[in-house]
Amino acid sequence: MEYVDERIASIESALSASHDASVDDTKSSAGDKYETTREMMQQEISRNSLQLMEAKKLRISMNKLSPDSTSPIVKPGSYVRTSNGDFYISISAGLIQIGEKFTYAVSHFSPIGKLLLGLQSGETITVNNQTYTILSVI
Repeated sequence: MEYVDERIASIESALSASHDASVDDTKSSAGDKYETTREMMQQEISRNSLQLMEAKKLRISMNKLSPDSTSPIVKPGSYVRTSNGDFYISISAGLIQIGEKFTYAVSHFSPIGKLLLGLQSGETITVNNQTYTILSVI
């Protein structure tokens, strides 16, 4: 959630800065330069708005996870220890730090997430010629 909240805050800040720049430029520009700059600012605002909407979707996805519920079978919300790294089946956030450990946060829609879903300790998958044996599912 910290990753998602930081992302939302960063996008909201960029959105605010783009809006402020658009307003400031309106006051000091004229002619074609004004129209070009205004369009560029509008595109930036639109891009940031889309990113904000996607980040809020990530927050909704994270809120649906139940990290307190455990299962021997990999499902969304599972923490999976493998012979080649640990995975948190949640959102695609890449490498994150949980305590002292580094873990890959992956969506259950990602290629490796899809392969891990439904498996349990002792089972193996192969991705890009690399074998992952599941050591535990939390």
